[in-house]
Formats: sequence, C-alpha cells, structure tokens
Amino acid sequence: MSKFDQFFVMKPADVLEYAREKLDMFEPNAKLSAAEIGDGNINYIFRVWDTESNKSVIIKQAGPTARISDAFVLSTDRTRIETDILKLENELAPGLVPIVYKYDDVMSCCAMEDLSDHVIMRTALLEHKTFPLFADDITTFMVNTLLLTTDVVMDHKKKKSLVKNYINPELCEITEDLVYTEPYNDFNKRNNVFPPNLQWVTENVYGDAELRLEAAKLKFDFLANSQALIHGDLHTGSIFIKQDSTKIIDPEFAFYGPIGYDTGNIVANLIFAWANGDATLTDESERARYLGWVEKTIVEVVDMFCSKFDKAWDENVNELLAKEPGFRQWYLSGILRDTAAVTGLEMNRRVIGLAQVKDITTIADAKARVRAERICLTAAKEFIKRRDNYQNGTQFLNTLKNSVALFSN
Repeated sequence: MSKFDQFFVMKPADVLEYAREKLDMFEPNAKLSAAEIGDGNINYIFRVWDTESNKSVIIKQAGPTARISDAFVLSTDRTRIETDILKLENELAPGLVPIVYKYDDVMSCCAMEDLSDHVIMRTALLEHKTFPLFADDITTFMVNTLLLTTDVVMDHKKKKSLVKNYINPELCEITEDLVYTEPYNDFNKRNNVFPPNLQWVTENVYGDAELRLEAAKLKFDFLANSQALIHGDLHTGSIFIKQDSTKIIDPEFAFYGPIGYDTGNIVANLIFAWANGDATLTDESERARYLGWVEKTIVEVVDMFCSKFDKAWDENVNELLAKEPGFRQWYLSGILRDTAAVTGLEMNRRVIGLAQVKDITTIADAKARVRAERICLTAAKEFIKRRDNYQNGTQFLNTLKNSVALFSN
C-alpha cells in the first residue's frame, strides 16, 4: 500500500518520494532533490530534479483551501480542470503552454514540464526587461484558445458538453467576489487599500455611484456569458517567458466565460508594468526605452488580436448565421467592449482588493505609489464607464496617457 493512496498536502520530502514512486522519468537510483518554488495565492508548486543529469519536473498540488486565505474553501477538482485545459491549449496553440506528463486524481496533483529556463513575466517586468515576441505570442494564444472554443466555430452540442465539463464554481466565486464586488464597497472588509490613498479611494471609487452601477452590470454579464473557454487568470504572473519563448501557465480558473476577461487582464497587467516603470525608473534613456516598449506592446496586443481574430474567423467559423455581413464586426466589437471593462475591473481590484500585484506594492516611495495608484484607478474608471468607445489599441493607450496627464507634477 502506498502513502499516496489517500490525499494529503505534500511537503518537499513527500514530493521527492512521490516522484520516485509515481513518475517514470527518473532512474531508480537517481540522486533527487526537491524544493517548493511557488509563491502564488492558491496552490503548492514543487520542483524535483536529478542532481547528476539535471533532468527535472514540476509537480503542482491543489490543497483544500487557498494559500492566500483559509476562508476560500476550494474543490481540488481544479487540478483536473487545469490538466485538461493545458492539454487542450497545447492542441490549439502548440508550444505556448507547458507539456503535462501525469495527472493524479487521488493526490490532486499534476506533473508537468519544468520551465526553469524561463522566468515569471511579472518578475522580469519588475526588472524592466522587454520581450519583443510577447505581443505576437500572447495574441496567437488568445485567438486560438478563445475563438476556436466558441459557438461560432464548434458544434453547439460539443461546446455545451465542454461548458458542463468545465463548470468551476469555487474559483468563479473568487473572481465574482474579488474582481466584481469587493473593490466597489469592501463589504467583506478584505480590501487592502494603501493608507495614504484610503480617503481618495473612499471618495472616488466607493463613492462613485455610476461606477458601482456599471460594475453591477458587468458582474451579471460575467455570470451569464458562456462565450469561450477562457483561461480565467491570464496575467503576467501566469506567464513564463524568455527572449524567444512564451509559456502560459496556471489555467485552474478556466471555465466558459467572456473572451474579454482574458484579453482585458493582459492589457491591465501591462499597464501595471508601465506604472511601475514610470514610478521607479530615474535614468531618462532607460525610462524611455522601457515605457516605450510597454506602450507599444499595449497597442500591439489589442491590434494584433483583432487582425489575427479576423483571419481565424475566415478560416474556422462554421456557424451559418455568423457569416452574415456585419456579424463579425458586431462580435469583435463586443469583445473589445468587454476587454476595456475588464481592463478597468482588473486594475481596480489589484490596487484596492485583497490580491494585489508587486508592480504597485513594491514602489518604495509613498508619494510615487500614491500617484501610480491614482493613475491606474482613474484610467480604470474610464475603461469601465466608457467601454463602448474602444475599438483599437491606440484608444486603450490614450486612456492611460490621459490619466497620467491628470497627475503630472
């Protein structure tokens, strides 16, 4: 009988033993080491490697509660969802996700390709590194995994079966609370507002009745829109990257939802990267280099998504009525509207809410952080309230620049 015949949350020593017993990738007498490497809010992530051959694997385990807070009781079925999604994404967007080797439903864990030669994109952006292939890679990933899982492409019965298979209520509830609800009223008292900005947030966010109404509308759009099989947590902390490679990870929040939820998250997190560079870079040439790249990437992400979407539409759409003149433009306009809205929602929740981002929290100078947060929150309000106005990348960038102008010294 194996100790792994019954679920428990593993430590590094357990993971090392697990790799020997359950995986067939190491020699019987291999000298293995294991370490916990994850610092996320939800799961436990370990690396196991052969100290002589340097062969390695990542083992990711889901616990019964989120690491960020025991208040979030979660189904460990999320590992099954993540494993299935990674396999599907690798079919739809080959080379842009890690390879999965094994899924274990007893231990609620999966073994996958080690991407230690990559870095987490958020970490790299905090060092103000740039990645010229990112816009191309991420837009290919989003178009292929999103459009190709919609009703306009898939057989409707097959799509409905996927909707059923990827119902993800516990993690969706986290999104519903942390993204769509709490940043607008803090009803659970879990928000984490930077104290020097508390009065400003109280007046300009909690006190903005129009903003609260639009957030309410968007929450119910999110609850009802089973448009595509979305990643559900597609930000720079869910991307491994190097100069010639991009790998999207952590699709455990995946379910059938609005395409704009993924695209908007990418835009928002690029804006966070911009805000960090703006607040911390003092060398003018370095500042111009980095901020220029981020600004260019924001525009490219939106515009390349649209152009690739049009091409993929022509090549893949099967639904008869979706071929009616004007329908594609209407459909894409809706995605861009949702992209703008989610850009704003993500910016608000990462500045005000429980799960924040290091792009903002590591700004050491309090005055600079106050300014960065107000730039983000002011732009966020515009994205949400005027979401019907966005049809290209330049419009997204202009909203950021207009917000910056309001807080220029």
